Amino acid sequence: MIRKRIIFYGWVQGVGFRYRARQAAELYGCTGWARNEWDGSVTVEIQGEEEDIDKVILAIERGTYVRIENMDSRTIPVDAAEYGFRTE
Repeated sequence: MIRKRIIFYGWVQGVGFRYRARQAAELYGCTGWARNEWDGSVTVEIQGEEEDIDKVILAIERGTYVRIENMDSRTIPVDAAEYGFRTE
């Protein structure tokens, strides 16, 4: 199990990005959160198996109107008390 903080840049706000992230995270058994940032990016903290996190990202990318131009990703400590995936 790992946890990543990923900042997505591109056409990622106002296109159902956070909704799709929550659906995909629930589908693949990941926990975490997603929120829009003031600069037009979306920050996601997600934890689960690395393969499942990759599947969540692919599911987001397949979204209608979503266009990810860049991602900054780093591994951070796991939150053992976290359950579910929420949008902020």
